[in-house]
Amino acid sequence: MSPRILLAVSLVLGLAAPALAQQKPPVKIALIEDKTGPLEAYAKQSIVGFALGLEYATHGTNTVAGRKLVVIEKDSQAKPDVGRNLLAEAYGDDNVDLAVGGTSSAVALAMLPVAQDYKKLFIVEPGVADSITGDKWNRYIFHTARNSTQDAISNALAIGKPGVTIATLAQDYAFGRDGIAAFREALAATGAKLVHEEYAPPTTTDFTAPAQRIFDALAKEPGRKIIWVLWAGGDPLSKLKALDPARLGIEVATGGNILPALASYKSFPGMEGATYYYYGIPKNPINDWLVTEHQKRYGQPPDFFTAGGMAAALSVVAALEKTNGSTDAEVLIAAMEGMSFDTPKGKMTFRREDHQALQSMYSFKIKVDPALAWAVPELTREFTADDMKLPIRNKR
Repeated sequence: MSPRILLAVSLVLGLAAPALAQQKPPVKIALIEDKTGPLEAYAKQSIVGFALGLEYATHGTNTVAGRKLVVIEKDSQAKPDVGRNLLAEAYGDDNVDLAVGGTSSAVALAMLPVAQDYKKLFIVEPGVADSITGDKWNRYIFHTARNSTQDAISNALAIGKPGVTIATLAQDYAFGRDGIAAFREALAATGAKLVHEEYAPPTTTDFTAPAQRIFDALAKEPGRKIIWVLWAGGDPLSKLKALDPARLGIEVATGGNILPALASYKSFPGMEGATYYYYGIPKNPINDWLVTEHQKRYGQPPDFFTAGGMAAALSVVAALEKTNGSTDAEVLIAAMEGMSFDTPKGKMTFRREDHQALQSMYSFKIKVDPALAWAVPELTREFTADDMKLPIRNKR
């Protein structure tokens, strides 16, 4: 080979070497949600929100600190054993750097020990059971979703007052049991009285017997009487409405929900409660972008769990920016403990003690707008993290 050709080859190799050296491996993220099953709508919203969050936070590059973000979606089918096995597969076979998911609280709880076994991060979104950051928690778990106590405290503050008597209706699994336990605790400080707790199987469609037990418990009480409903999926409000609690002077109250479920709220104008998110409530640039882009792309506003999925993605990007792209679990934990990050709801902060995202909740009164297919949770008050004084429930 002539000296001139050798020189040309050397120059090409010399230019290529720095380029190859600058290439970094992608950040692999498992997104494991219940894409089929009773919580399918929640999962699909979370997945859309997660993609939008990565897009927003990376300005459309899908890259952080020179590393591409690769998302591997898996369907846990609302089955705890499937969720557990898929997370192990993601950490072991797919070699993901971290995982996000847990639509159902039951599925999320089954997945928590897997993160500890593999010593890799798991961000829970949107499962809400208190035990996720309580007695089942481990240091590899971060929780962007609100927990049952945040739901409970905000709803207790919204409807609990001296002279008010309350009975509850909830699903008989971790979400319902944890939620009512937290509601009971939060309600005690408001002066309201809790006289009955009713639990029913998660797939219940006939509420006649549970409702009658609630009516019996409330009927003899003086003053204002309320049934507070904590339910994921299904439509217990319409079923309760058909049983006519108003004839006994009994009101119905509940927390926020996805837009299709808010359609049933139109039968309850003036109903009070507190919600995690409604697209018209938060006023900040991220929510403005989310509402505009979601409407443009999907022909409707973003929903309850779209905001949650976006918050999870924003937390991932914020953490990777802090670590300059490092996905070492210990480096990420150090960066994320106490980390604040912006979301469609405003600022969230991962509490150091249990990695629960502290965040605002919103008290509402239902307004009926004939132009909308759903009822509008009209803001009456924002409850900040300071207002709610969220207890620490783990044993760290």
